[in-house]
Amino acid sequence: MDIQERNLLGCGEMIDTDEENISLSHSSAADSAFDAVIGCIEDIIMEEEFQQLQQSFMEKHYLEFDDSEENKLSYTPIFNEYVDVLEKHLEQQLMERIPGFNMNAFTKLLV
Repeated sequence: MDIQERNLLGCGEMIDTDEENISLSHSSAADSAFDAVIGCIEDIIMEEEFQQLQQSFMEKHYLEFDDSEENKLSYTPIFNEYVDVLEKHLEQQLMERIPGFNMNAFTKLLV
């Protein structure tokens, strides 16, 4: 199921489309689905597991950075590891919480 077709209220909570809901009457299904995914992302990044992943990543790499404006070549593999660890965790959590979640469909909503 495409993320734009889903009617989600919150992180994994389905909206009963038969009920009238004044707060949702002005937004489209795509807007509601987008808002639900953002709500889930907020929940996930505030959880202890995500915070621990981020903290351990920072502790592993913080000495590599300095207070210059130059982006060093050594930052690239660190960034790639960050993407691999934290973004994959985020995507996995979204897929567990929102049945049928598709990251590619969601990222298309961002542009």
